[in-house]
Amino acid sequence: MSPSPVLVVYEDREYLVSPGEEFGTDLGVLDVPEDVEPGATIETHLGTEFHVRALRGPDLFHHFERTGAPMVPRDVGLVIGETGVGTGDRVLDAGTGTGVLAASMARAGASVRTYERDPDFAEVARANMALADVADGVEVRTGDLTAALDELCDEIADGAPSFDVVTLDTGDAATVVERAPDLLVEGGFLAVYSPFVENARQVVETATDAGLANVRTRETIQREMDFDERGSRPSTAPVGHTGYLTLARNE
Repeated sequence: MSPSPVLVVYEDREYLVSPGEEFGTDLGVLDVPEDVEPGATIETHLGTEFHVRALRGPDLFHHFERTGAPMVPRDVGLVIGETGVGTGDRVLDAGTGTGVLAASMARAGASVRTYERDPDFAEVARANMALADVADGVEVRTGDLTAALDELCDEIADGAPSFDVVTLDTGDAATVVERAPDLLVEGGFLAVYSPFVENARQVVETATDAGLANVRTRETIQREMDFDERGSRPSTAPVGHTGYLTLARNE
């Protein structure tokens, strides 16, 4: 097995490198040792020192190969925090994309089966799972979850384990939400990320009609704070809206 990549950091610069790699920067060439460990310091041939860090969960957002706009860390945190995804949980996910959410849930200890319609995107996601060291915990399936619903529900009806959590980031999420009671364990959670409020409303209506409980939607938004000699206040930069997160529970 190839050694895991590490981050090398100098001031506000950060690069993902592999042990044994020769990596060029405008500050000189880094000869990364085969046995490099997080916490070490390595120098370029010009004498610039880079500090070595392990790749951690929030770093995935910045260093995964992208096939679109990945879910941002704060939204990943909301999904994990609100659903309680953890060790031993089985997660059904759709709309893999870059795979930040799937990888983060696997790093929390869950076993994830995720569906990605685009074959090229699915291949990138598999490579990203390897980078995150969760390839054993995430099964990336190429295909449409809506087309697999009947088979999945039949398997569960025949005794296959239900899922503890279902997470969706697709435009047709409502189609899956309708079948969520057949997919989830009792007390299991549904989390749906929607870029548009119309999609979120459709998900809420479908979840309610399906008999799910505690259905609610939150806009995910953050404001950074500015601190200077004049005082402290929210930043005047654009407000950080990303989307809408709908949560529900199977009871």
